[in-house]
Amino acid sequence: MKKTSLSGICEEITFSSFFKDHAKSLRNYLFYKFGNEEQADDVTQEAFIKLWQNCADVPPEKAKSFLYTVANNTSLNHIAHQKVVLQYVKKNTHVYTDGQDPEFLMEEEQFKVKLQKAIDGLTEAQRTAFLLHRIDGKKYHEIAEILGISIKAVEKRIHGALVELRKEIENMR
Repeated sequence: MKKTSLSGICEEITFSSFFKDHAKSLRNYLFYKFGNEEQADDVTQEAFIKLWQNCADVPPEKAKSFLYTVANNTSLNHIAHQKVVLQYVKKNTHVYTDGQDPEFLMEEEQFKVKLQKAIDGLTEAQRTAFLLHRIDGKKYHEIAEILGISIKAVEKRIHGALVELRKEIENMR
């Protein structure tokens, strides 16, 4: 008598391990690409749910690619809503003091706004690669795999981002 067993990513232990290995990275990728923390969390969860629902059809070696594709497509479907949310957040930011010098707090807030504008001014490709490298500490080959591009393309995007940010920071002084 043969046992019917789940294969590949459908095994609970394998899926759990895959989730632990890739959830944070996927979430950060989505946050850097689209700029909305809640959306990144939600889409990460949705992508893993879809992977689980389709685990029989997704070979283990294609699971990461499937996950990032589903997440990217889901995020693109929410992009109009995200823009509305970002506009609301920009208009309604409040500074909370905890006894620090008000002038310092004002300068710090102004710098944060200018830096965020400079990062927002980067192309989506530059911003995503730059933040994956500088914030997540991803290596170029990891970024290339996540984005589905060559390592040289990653180098070019990050270099372009640094050049643009330097220009903007020089203009801030």
